[in-house]
Amino acid sequence: MSKYLVVMFGGALGALARFVVATLVTRLYPATFPLGTFLINVTGSFLIGVLMTLFLNRPTVHINWRLFLVTGILGGYTTFSSFEWEALATWRAGAGTVTVLYLGSSVVLGLAGTWLGLLIANKIWPH
Repeated sequence: MSKYLVVMFGGALGALARFVVATLVTRLYPATFPLGTFLINVTGSFLIGVLMTLFLNRPTVHINWRLFLVTGILGGYTTFSSFEWEALATWRAGAGTVTVLYLGSSVVLGLAGTWLGLLIANKIWPH
């Protein structure tokens, strides 16, 4: 099967899983803290840690499994897991300064980008 189809199908399943989890958590815990997204990000980070370790320790596993499970499903479920894995890999490679810079700038600039997007969208499409 084409690697593009493998990622596409995995992504669809991950996005569906994200929607289902977020909906269920919001129904059970309707509060200000975004618990659904928080749980999705934490569980996605845990799963990428498990899966990437398994794939790196078993290089004979076909690449399509990694594309389906990590790039596809976890990519659709959360991109936060990729962010966390990359930060951990950078840290483990001994690049502590780069890791801190990556984490800090990603969070601060990500929040700034989200805020800027909100401002621009409200200018273009006021509510």
